[in-house]
Amino acid sequence: MGLKIGDPLPKFELKNQTGNTLRSSDFHGKKPVVIYFYPKDYTPGCTKQACNFRDSYEDFTNLGAEVVGISSDSAKMHRKFTSTYDLPFVLLSDPNKKTRKLFGVENRIFNLLPGRETFVFDKQGKLIMVFNNMNTSQHVKKALQALKQ
Repeated sequence: MGLKIGDPLPKFELKNQTGNTLRSSDFHGKKPVVIYFYPKDYTPGCTKQACNFRDSYEDFTNLGAEVVGISSDSAKMHRKFTSTYDLPFVLLSDPNKKTRKLFGVENRIFNLLPGRETFVFDKQGKLIMVFNNMNTSQHVKKALQALKQ
């Protein structure tokens, strides 16, 4: 069962692309956060989605929000991916998919492909938007709309 509007930001801690630990509590009470789960670095859809967030990153920071991407790829792979595509935001490694499960992000396409889902939490850590769609093109637009409301 996935998160519902109004639910609190789940507690987690994961390694980022530089090997440092990031905790969900790093955002709580400080700034809104957009957390997007995606299947895999360097695949066409995931690369497009990451570049869409990159290209709109200033819009997110102007609204006071941080963007965080999460997949099961290693920190080393994330480091390479962020360098290749000049991604200005944090990518977190969830190798055991525990955080993905904590958020209720389910596999798609015959249960083979990890789901693609975006969550927006306000400054108080309350879920204000969830968008679940394998099509990458709408995630940034929906997240920005939620933050502006």
